[in-house]
Amino acid sequence: MITFSYSGEKRCLISNKALTLEHKMLNWLRHNRRKRILAEPFPVGWEGIIQNNVPYYHYLTHEEQKDLRDLVQVFIAEKHWEGCNGLELTDEIRVVIAAHACLLILALPSDCYGSVESIYVYPSTVLSPERKTGFFEVHTAPVDGPQAIDGEAHYRGPVILVWDAVKQESRHPERGHNVVYHEFAHKLDMLDGKADGTPPLTTREEYQRWIDVCSQEYETLIRKVEEGDPVFIDDYATTNEAEFFAVATEHFFCQPGPLKHHHPGLYQVLKEFYRQDPERKIVNSQLL
Repeated sequence: MITFSYSGEKRCLISNKALTLEHKMLNWLRHNRRKRILAEPFPVGWEGIIQNNVPYYHYLTHEEQKDLRDLVQVFIAEKHWEGCNGLELTDEIRVVIAAHACLLILALPSDCYGSVESIYVYPSTVLSPERKTGFFEVHTAPVDGPQAIDGEAHYRGPVILVWDAVKQESRHPERGHNVVYHEFAHKLDMLDGKADGTPPLTTREEYQRWIDVCSQEYETLIRKVEEGDPVFIDDYATTNEAEFFAVATEHFFCQPGPLKHHHPGLYQVLKEFYRQDPERKIVNSQLL
């Protein structure tokens, strides 16, 4: 039986453990660095890039939009960005990627991407080598090789994205695909040291709901795909539990209404994890 699990050792997003002196010092340094970053005005033109490329931005409240802009400004400043295969990085590339990544953590602790140090961006589909090592192999450089990919996220390593895919998918959320959501969902999943489809949650009860719902949804999806039945969730989600979570995240933010209609239980646990309700935001906006 394939199932999502909770070993009892998974780290919660909100911990009650006292911080060590070293952690307090690191937090103080990070806080002051971010204060300096945010003391600068939001760059001219960046909000226009978000408005033109991030449809979900228009459903946010003014306060949420301001929070997202702050997250984007810090994210871009703190990460190492590198254009690969001749791609010249522009503000558009950085802002579009950062805005989608930061939407996932809009209501989560702002340090969730602390382990993301580098983002490599390729102009078009990149070829990645076949790997005999596991998913947690640490990479410190861009990839090359025979396997075509549009994105990759590595534990304690970079996020790799293809700009053509990012640009196309960001403007068409109705298609249900967004490689930035997908790869940064993996990064959230890895926060506890495992890419297993169960991100760090806040309570034992929340873990149990996650396990119950996601295990059933995952197994049902596998069975339907094997039997050739029609499915709403992209069948790439059957690869493993980690891919199921990443694909479900894409649907949650790209197609929240259909996801809630077809998979209400899955929508609910994602809503509880991300602390957002995109379906409600879209419905409310349509009533205005």
